[in-house]
Amino acid sequence: QVQLVESGGGLVQAGGSLRLSCAASGITLSNYNMGWFRQAPGKEREFVTAIHRSGNTYYADSVKGRFTIFRDNDKNAVSLQMSSLKPEDTAVYYCAAAFGYGLGYGRNYDYWGQGTQVTVSS
Repeated sequence: QVQLVESGGGLVQAGGSLRLSCAASGITLSNYNMGWFRQAPGKEREFVTAIHRSGNTYYADSVKGRFTIFRDNDKNAVSLQMSSLKPEDTAVYYCAAAFGYGLGYGRNYDYWGQGTQVTVSS
């Protein structure tokens, strides 16, 4: 049984930092392309960032330069370092694993975590 479990969410002031982690069981994340998505209240889920098996990374314009995605293969995990956080970053953040491509679209992901709440106060 495949499980992705996010952790590290919480409440932070604007300008602060958080690191989210996504730990997996049942699959080896280094074999998958990994992504982070977020969903704010009343809004659709949106792409945040992804890392290909090759190590190539992709970022939404809204987070470019502030967020960094990276792998920790020893822990079978993927992390998201978020800096210079803004109130508009407030959302539930989800990690997801994709064996295929089209990493900007949620429909292309095979497995999802349950999400972790990030709240940025102004």
